[in-house]
Amino acid sequence: MTKVTFFRSGGVYYGFEEHGHTGYGEEGDDILCAALSSMTMLIINTVEVAYASDVEYTIDEGATHIMVRAKAALPEFEEDERKRYAVSGLFMSYYYQLNELIEEYYEYLDVDVKDIDYA
Repeated sequence: MTKVTFFRSGGVYYGFEEHGHTGYGEEGDDILCAALSSMTMLIINTVEVAYASDVEYTIDEGATHIMVRAKAALPEFEEDERKRYAVSGLFMSYYYQLNELIEEYYEYLDVDVKDIDYA
């Protein structure tokens, strides 16, 4: 099972952490794992390239651990309100997309939210 925990501060989504393999299919042929990886890379690339903002991320395939955080989603780090809204919206969209996936893949995916300040 893959557990995804989203980070939120003051109601604003600014990152997430993923642990574990979904176990839906064989390694290399797991379509659920591939979907999560694809969505994760879309977020990283969009924040970095389209929004020209820093994004902190680590990907440890051996330990099946991914962490992504973007300061640009938070008012204490980014003055441009539109950019904050766009970056946070990416994380929020991923949260809602995963909740949709849980309806069918509840045995393989778990999603949670932690309200914590960006450290």
